[in-house]
Order: sequence, then C-alpha cells, then structure tokens
Amino acid sequence: MKNRLRVLRAEKNWTQAELAGMVGISRQAVIAVENGKYDPALPLAFRLARAFGKNIEEVFVWEDNAPAEK
Repeated sequence: MKNRLRVLRAEKNWTQAELAGMVGISRQAVIAVENGKYDPALPLAFRLARAFGKNIEEVFVWEDNAPAEK
C-alpha cells in the first residue's frame, strides 16, 4: 500500500515526532509507514488521515498487483 504521509507532513511542516505524538505512535512507526515497511491497521490509518484533515483514501492508496479473481 502506498501513502502520501511524507508529502502531507512536509506541507504542514511537521516533524515525524510531531505527527507521531498527534496520533499516539512512535517516531519509528511513522518512519516505517512512510517508507512502506508497515501498513497501519485501520484505526491508525484513520487517525493519520484525520491528523491531516483528509479522507483515508486521500492518504493511503491500495495497489493490488494480483490479477482479479474470476
């Protein structure tokens, strides 16, 4: 899953630590999400989106490379 966290955070001029504090996670967790090494559970994804005043679909994009089941 791709995300726009780094771009949105830069637009707000927030540090990773500031964003982490707003949503109740560690700075390392923010780094992992930004780098695509960790896909957040839905409650965290919603908290991250709300921190930016965005819908979840504006922050996270699901990219499924698998062919559709028939």
